[in-house]
Amino acid sequence: MTPDEPSPTGWSGPAVLSFGFRPFFLLAGLWAALSMALWLVMLRTGLALPTHLDPVSWHAHAALYGYLGAVLPGFLLTAVPSWTGRPPLGGWTLLGLVVLWLFGRIAVAVSEYLPLLAVTLTDLAGLVIFGGILVREIVTAKNWRNLVVIAILGVFVAGNAVFHAEAAGGGHAASGYGLRIGLAAGIMLISLIGGRIVPAFTRNWLVERDGARLPAAFGPPDRLALVLNVPALSCWVAMPRGSVAGLLLLVTGLVQLGRLARWRGLSTWSEPLVWILHVGYAFIPVGMLALGTAILWPGSLTHAAAQHAWMAGAIGVMTLAVMTRASLGHTGRPLAAGAATTALYLLVIGSVVARLLSGVQPHWAQSLWTVSAILWTLGLAGFAIVYGRLLIGPVTR
Repeated sequence: MTPDEPSPTGWSGPAVLSFGFRPFFLLAGLWAALSMALWLVMLRTGLALPTHLDPVSWHAHAALYGYLGAVLPGFLLTAVPSWTGRPPLGGWTLLGLVVLWLFGRIAVAVSEYLPLLAVTLTDLAGLVIFGGILVREIVTAKNWRNLVVIAILGVFVAGNAVFHAEAAGGGHAASGYGLRIGLAAGIMLISLIGGRIVPAFTRNWLVERDGARLPAAFGPPDRLALVLNVPALSCWVAMPRGSVAGLLLLVTGLVQLGRLARWRGLSTWSEPLVWILHVGYAFIPVGMLALGTAILWPGSLTHAAAQHAWMAGAIGVMTLAVMTRASLGHTGRPLAAGAATTALYLLVIGSVVARLLSGVQPHWAQSLWTVSAILWTLGLAGFAIVYGRLLIGPVTR
């Protein structure tokens, strides 16, 4: 799924455009830090950007469709060549996708001065064209099993369109269908792709150390977890406060915990580059159990805090885990996390914990939001600083 060996693209220009993960991972880290810092300023001073989105909706859109909208092309443009055996995308076409992503961020940030339809189309253009490129690659290689990834990406793009439509209609888009559709698509992608790479990378690491017990092979528990995801997430999107959604989320969360337990995560404690994958995936069932609890027992936990177990936890931690590993592997560095990388992991995990605590300690919510935002900003800015030279520099081999 995510090969650790660099693959040539034939591009002879700047190294940053030689592979999809390079510009998109760097921009994802920078954007995650910048947008969170701006959100913290808004939260503390009341300052607002010239955007048609309310501040909370802008923050939500920046985190989901801005940040994840950069990580997905970076990851998939790197993974697809290993699925299809075709050359990776690089050069001017890659630069075009990067520019479209940047235009989307600018258009949303200053949308108060622009026609809303133009803002929406600008924001959607990059991912739509990227999706078309993926379809071409997968269909050309007849790699039919990964068409499901395209379908989920399509749901993600549709969620972004709905988000813009809700905002244009005067609604609070941060609590609307558009956010939930995109978030559900993100969780489904992590369940699907994470379910391949977490046990695979864990197995590789344990085999190198003569591990006696290896992660379980894909089997009925994995199929059950993926199948249950569909009704649980669909009900939550349609009826986020409904008891049926709450019950399905609790059941699916327990099944997902059982799936995770089969992957031997506790045996990887000595290598942060591996255990962070397990922690990232763990936030899927944690989020399901938290949201199910918030729905069925109102007052026990705020919905916003529970939702951040997915937004900042599953998406934030898992993407950081994948970005660090891919950046090391594809630039010829050893697959091991040093002190700086481990510190990045702890900062982002701490950010998620602080955000979750704000949902059970409302009197401390403002302070905990600030702590969470600072830790997140430090973690993702740190990624851009620590890994920036790898992402713009040549392969060491």
